Amino acid sequence: MKKKRIVALAMTAAMCAGLLAGCGNDSNEGGSTSEDGVVTLKWVTVGNGMPDNYDAWLEQVNPYLEEKIGVNVDMEVVGWGDWDNRRSVITNSGEYFDILFTDQTRFSSEVSNGVFLDITDMLQETTPELYELIPEDYWKAVSSDSKIYGVPTMKDNAITEYFVWDKDIADKYGIDINAITDFDSLYPALQKIKEGEGTAPFFMSKAGASVLIDMNFDDLSSGSKVIGVKYGDDGATVVNPLDDPDILANLETIHKMYSEGLINGDAPTADDTNKYHMLFIAQGWSGAAKTTWGPNFGIANCEAVQFGDSVMCNKTIQGSINGIYSGCKNPEKALELLQLINTDTKLRDLFYFGVEGEDWQYTDDNKVERLETDWALAGYTQGNTYIVSQQTTEETSQWDEVIALNDAAVRSGLLGFSMDTSEVTTQLANCNAVYEKYYPELFTGAQEPNALIEKMKGELETAGWDELCAAAQEQVDEFMGK
Repeated sequence: MKKKRIVALAMTAAMCAGLLAGCGNDSNEGGSTSEDGVVTLKWVTVGNGMPDNYDAWLEQVNPYLEEKIGVNVDMEVVGWGDWDNRRSVITNSGEYFDILFTDQTRFSSEVSNGVFLDITDMLQETTPELYELIPEDYWKAVSSDSKIYGVPTMKDNAITEYFVWDKDIADKYGIDINAITDFDSLYPALQKIKEGEGTAPFFMSKAGASVLIDMNFDDLSSGSKVIGVKYGDDGATVVNPLDDPDILANLETIHKMYSEGLINGDAPTADDTNKYHMLFIAQGWSGAAKTTWGPNFGIANCEAVQFGDSVMCNKTIQGSINGIYSGCKNPEKALELLQLINTDTKLRDLFYFGVEGEDWQYTDDNKVERLETDWALAGYTQGNTYIVSQQTTEETSQWDEVIALNDAAVRSGLLGFSMDTSEVTTQLANCNAVYEKYYPELFTGAQEPNALIEKMKGELETAGWDELCAAAQEQVDEFMGK
């Protein structure tokens, strides 16, 4: 690194007023200041809805915040299913907030629509520690016209893909999973397991191996899978990733797997599900096999092996951002809060784990023992994950691995670039429709890839791919100073 390193939708007015009163804020506009000068900041984020023990949590968090920086928080935690709707209401109506969680799906449009405050100068003047903490590449990814519009979260900011195994099954058939780092070496292992178990060992949802595009191409923040610049291409040529010979070779192997029953037959229509799988693909880090994937998928002995490089681009860094409202009444205080949650382990633990003594507690060696695991706030949305305390269930801190993956990631040469698609909205929508129609069959191996890709390319041409590509290339060239 160049520098040191989760309310339901539509609450009734009465409920909202009651909640805000309980938070010491007598206005749903937020941004209030009490007689003793304590500023209440409204922070809207996503998760499993408002925690049942929210008031007890505030009783711990707010006194701590008052002492540190003279603020209180008023959290609105929107349920996952309501998030898109609620976020649209907030950003389109001008409803007051101080801090809003956002990500790559809407950040660029929210910046364009004036939702977020330009914090470029304020960062260095008010919160220099925060500015120095976060790497320059990350600030570039949350910038537009060289102005910074949000605070990126230090987390798994690179895409790293894994084959996630039931290690007991692999051991049963003498398979060295660490030697399997691509689809070609995976194929004979799947054959052996299929012969012994009599069922398809490799689970795919309808997304299939579409990660092959993300692992190899920067999509230019365009929202399209059919244009991109390949990582490592210094000339930054915009192409159709489906023309890439390496992706095609992998798709041919995956088609062979599907044809031989090594992949579940319903893959083109299957949704992600938490039922047991012998083997599947997931993005994250290897430690998640023990902390997340194993428990979630009922795998007692779960291990993960990386395939491909870790890659970093605007989209991967933009997976978690907190922006300050352009009409914020106390922007310096909002930024101070974001600095504190990115640098203060005690505050970070309270946000990440919930109520101390009820949801979690510190052990004598300063690790966190979780007493409950259903805390409603999504930890990745809040701030620097690297300072979250190690849990007693972890042999080593999982964040050490995440940091190493980020540091080793192949960087896009287009960090800070975001394609303006306003002149090609029709072409973009039409090309995306072609991709959406065919990708489940393509990336699960259900159809022969060469013929299907040629069919897709013909429909993409009709949809306006050439115009879309030309617009992207012109903007990329300008960005690169050509």
